[in-house]
Amino acid sequence: VQLQASGGGLVQPGGSLRLSCAVSGRTGSNYVMGWFRQTPGKEREFVSVIRWSAGDTHYADSVKGRFTISRDKAKNTVHLQMNSLKPEDTAVYYCAFRMNRIVNTALAMDQYYDYWGQGTQVTVSS
Repeated sequence: VQLQASGGGLVQPGGSLRLSCAVSGRTGSNYVMGWFRQTPGKEREFVSVIRWSAGDTHYADSVKGRFTISRDKAKNTVHLQMNSLKPEDTAVYYCAFRMNRIVNTALAMDQYYDYWGQGTQVTVSS
């Protein structure tokens, strides 16, 4: 499995960005994809994930109502639309992939993900 992330950049507070992550390889059909983020000196934190087959979505409380995760089945790509961005959203965002089913209570735990993208910088600053 390979993950190719794109998007990110510099945006002013209140602005929007969209991240994308394309998956290739032998994925099966029960996988979960999404995003975590990390700032210097801090642990990686959960942002949002989507179950590929069922389409259910999950968000960190800090991004609910501002971020939307979606999937494009034809392109094997997950998108993260980030609106109303705040300076505290500044981080390196990592695309994450888990091959098999996972219970909801574990979705936000990075140790349960099998593959990671290269990371893309998101900077929210005036």
